[in-house]
Amino acid sequence: MRFLLYNIRYAAGIGRHFHLPVPYSGYFKHTNGNLKKIVNFIKLVNPDITGLIEVDSGSFRSEKNNQAEAVAWELQHDHVYKSKSSASSMARKVPLLNKQGNAILTNQEIVSQKFHYFREGVKRLVIELELADLSVFLVHLSLKFRHRQYQLQDLYTMTNSVKKPVIVAGDFNAFKGDRELELFLAATGLKNANSNGQPSHPSRAPRRQLDYIFHSPQIQITDFQIPQIKLSDHTPLVCEFEIGSKKSPDPDPAGRRKNKTRFS
Repeated sequence: MRFLLYNIRYAAGIGRHFHLPVPYSGYFKHTNGNLKKIVNFIKLVNPDITGLIEVDSGSFRSEKNNQAEAVAWELQHDHVYKSKSSASSMARKVPLLNKQGNAILTNQEIVSQKFHYFREGVKRLVIELELADLSVFLVHLSLKFRHRQYQLQDLYTMTNSVKKPVIVAGDFNAFKGDRELELFLAATGLKNANSNGQPSHPSRAPRRQLDYIFHSPQIQITDFQIPQIKLSDHTPLVCEFEIGSKKSPDPDPAGRRKNKTRFS
């Protein structure tokens, strides 16, 4: 199966246009044009499961359209979306902020879905999606280091109770590097699909790894890529995986495998 993780920045784009007439004004501009480009890229990748971070569910900038729903319709996939702010959060009462969330899209049968909220931080949402052979957790961690550490403790508790193999993916905002995640990975036994530590942010010249796909040992990664696509401030992560005891071939030094489709 193929998994795509992409922080799409509400399809607001990047570059000089994003910061004109004032810095970060791109967050308040219409996004449907850039969303079409993102959709075309996702269709090229043709994933079985897609985790989308920073999705607009219908504000003025997306012209009242739910971006997750629009992408799912193009792919003919099912989707699960949720606001990243809990029902009691003040953000739910603020226009634009109350339309921001995350989503998972898939062509696999959905067994169940759950929505969790961390106890700390502004970005609190965890989407848990159970499929036939695995469970997927999608997260977007806090910008504050202390909050991220508390969130990782909560995430350990959530994933530790799941019986199926898991994929835990998202924007971890690990500004201090992999050392932030060492205790979490040691406790859960999860592995990093990006075994070579390729950077994913910022997309114009990636120099740090903020986006991660972690997986249970029962899941073997058969291909991993970070396409150099500049439609968001983050680059997408693409991995192919198998579930079971079959040993996968070793990747080459660039993290690539022969006879695989390249998306960059």
